[in-house]
Amino acid sequence: MKLGIVGLPNVGKSTLFNSLTKAGAESANYPFCTIDPNIGVVAVPDPRLKQLASLYDSEKITPAVIEFVDIAGLVKGASKGEGLGNQFLSNIREVDAIIHVVRCFDDGNVIHVDGNVDPMRDIETINLELIFSDIEILERRISKTAKGAFNNKELAKEVTLLKTVKEHLENGNLARSMEIADPDELAFVESLNLLTWKPVIFAANAGEEDLADDGTSNGYVQQVRDFAAQNHSEVFVICAQIEQEIAELDEDEKTMFLEELGLKESGLDKLIAASYRLLGLISYLTAGVTETRAWTIKVGTKAPQAAGKIHSDFERGFIRAEVVNYQDLLDCKTYSAAKEKGLVRLEGKDYVVKDGDVILFRFNV
Repeated sequence: MKLGIVGLPNVGKSTLFNSLTKAGAESANYPFCTIDPNIGVVAVPDPRLKQLASLYDSEKITPAVIEFVDIAGLVKGASKGEGLGNQFLSNIREVDAIIHVVRCFDDGNVIHVDGNVDPMRDIETINLELIFSDIEILERRISKTAKGAFNNKELAKEVTLLKTVKEHLENGNLARSMEIADPDELAFVESLNLLTWKPVIFAANAGEEDLADDGTSNGYVQQVRDFAAQNHSEVFVICAQIEQEIAELDEDEKTMFLEELGLKESGLDKLIAASYRLLGLISYLTAGVTETRAWTIKVGTKAPQAAGKIHSDFERGFIRAEVVNYQDLLDCKTYSAAKEKGLVRLEGKDYVVKDGDVILFRFNV
């Protein structure tokens, strides 16, 4: 999973990025990998892996990972070359979803680029810049495709659809608000990698005092929640400054610190949960002496395609899947005991994999 972080300057975007990447690496004992100054790879915290690895005495634990891409703060006019943000927008065209950090706290010591805190204005500013960037992409695509569309019906159809999407954006709408019934047209629009087509998770960056009640009493946070509800987006409340402090702690200290704040989970945990919900993702597990590992798949994925996540040969030569629920396996303490109790099931090609399934694939190529 790949997530791009956007927001205005000074909203806590980079603080969040730095704390998330560090916290993620430490909580799952996964080395933080700096691919580029603004890209970080983070392990998905999953306590099931450690427990399974203990059961199998695994040599290695491999969690699922998320790649975060942090770009420079966007400002009004970014699409016209203002500020630094626009030159980095291409970096987030390949992401699965966008994390939009919105400032929801008042602090005279932290300058707001527009002079005062106004979440709705800030969201609109970012959305407009993303819209302008998408229009630019569409104009280039239309110009290129139109050249061959005179005697090609398929290309002519593409040009018509591209112009329809462009008109929708020019009216100030996000691409994802378009209703497209035709499956082929839908697949085509998805292939364009438009920024305003991507699902959005709003990170409402509030004060420490707002964490205990999850921002319920914060008017700014409520505005963001209302907007997100109307636009089928996810929201999670964080205090980027607190996340930075959490990132410096080891696992035991982190637990105590969260308890003192009246919290059950960190911002990273909230973000991952929101990402999985928004993108319709689950994890199945494989376990053995060599490795215990989490594999991320879409909800509704069938066994052969889930097997293909491990290796294409597994999907091509799929015979069956031996499946046991993670908790059942832990309760039985051994795979053999789970098998004796009839908790290990043999599933075929039509089996839809569930979150927490521990699977052994049988295949032949």
